[in-house]
Amino acid sequence: MNDVAKQIKQFNAGRDPERLALKLRKMRADPFIFLRGSCHLFYTRLPREPLFTTAPPAWLCGDLHLENFGSFKGDNRLAYFDINDFDEAILAPCTLDLVRFLASVQLGARSLSVNAPKTALLCRVFIDAYTAALAEGKARWVERETAVGLVKDLLGGLGQRKRPAFLDTRTELKGKHRRIRCDGKKALPVDDARRADIEAFLACFARTQPNPGFFKLIDVARRIAGTGSLGVERYIILVEGKGSPDANYLLDLKQALPSSLAPWTAAPQPQWPNEASRVLTLQKRLQAIPMAFLQVVEWSGNSYILRDLQPSEDRVALDAWNGKLRRLEEVLSTMGQVVAWAHLRSAGRQGSASADAFVDFGQQTGWQAALIDQADAAAASVVADWQAYGAAFDAGYFE
Repeated sequence: MNDVAKQIKQFNAGRDPERLALKLRKMRADPFIFLRGSCHLFYTRLPREPLFTTAPPAWLCGDLHLENFGSFKGDNRLAYFDINDFDEAILAPCTLDLVRFLASVQLGARSLSVNAPKTALLCRVFIDAYTAALAEGKARWVERETAVGLVKDLLGGLGQRKRPAFLDTRTELKGKHRRIRCDGKKALPVDDARRADIEAFLACFARTQPNPGFFKLIDVARRIAGTGSLGVERYIILVEGKGSPDANYLLDLKQALPSSLAPWTAAPQPQWPNEASRVLTLQKRLQAIPMAFLQVVEWSGNSYILRDLQPSEDRVALDAWNGKLRRLEEVLSTMGQVVAWAHLRSAGRQGSASADAFVDFGQQTGWQAALIDQADAAAASVVADWQAYGAAFDAGYFE
């Protein structure tokens, strides 16, 4: 059997079989989804050349692609647009974030019916926005008043959403109480033993909080979300919040695993207490405002991130570009700025380059074109790996 299939099977060993089957089926659909589900494989294909080894070290998202940006309510309850997934976050040359993102643009553009010349333009828009923001040397952020185009539309919708309407998308009322909707698309049921374990864990956690009653368990289910992390231990938890039924809160509890970049980067890494501490620390460091309820918890010998549930719908509706390339250019420009601001925000921390080094890098020329060329090659490599994976999937290798 081909090497690609073996690596994917080995990497995903031990995950929840039901959700892993969903992941493997999704990855078969197209190269962009395959890219999202095989971060570990992507970095093994990159050449170890100066572009990826001598660029300023930065605290990276690590899995930067078109769908790892979104809107969320921060701990100040205001809406922001930012990078929103930090499972793979690590210290490494800044160009690693950039090449993965540009490869995702190459692959994602196909599903949006964007032709090759326009895709090349979008890549240039992203890297020009990143470079300009880096050269300016000041970390800013995106919120509703400063957003434009599709990002502004997204933030406007989040700001107007009411809690009962959001709860209705994931739960259903049974009498005066809500229950999580286990539809096989966003949630799957847990067995009685796991429910009892989570209830005991949450009760213990609640005793450490200022308002223990907020975290009273009402219901729990296995969460289906994302692609790369599908099959990792993850739950959607319905708690009492500020009162039943419509002031209930939905929480996301997700196990943290080592970063896929760890074998690739030579940069010395801090000694984190656990993997969840790495994810949480770097998320707070890179985002302008952290998400609500964001914290590390330990349970049964593993570490988890507990946070406010962020709906998968809170991403830019790229397919709403409606043939108007300017709408996509605005999104890509915003994303380029967001990445630069994240790198600047974390500058000079635990081994990352100084802000002055990033400003100097942003003022240099020549590396941008080389990076786009490498992203083109990386995208082609992803397509080849997806085809090899598809052959193994169709032959029943993962059954």
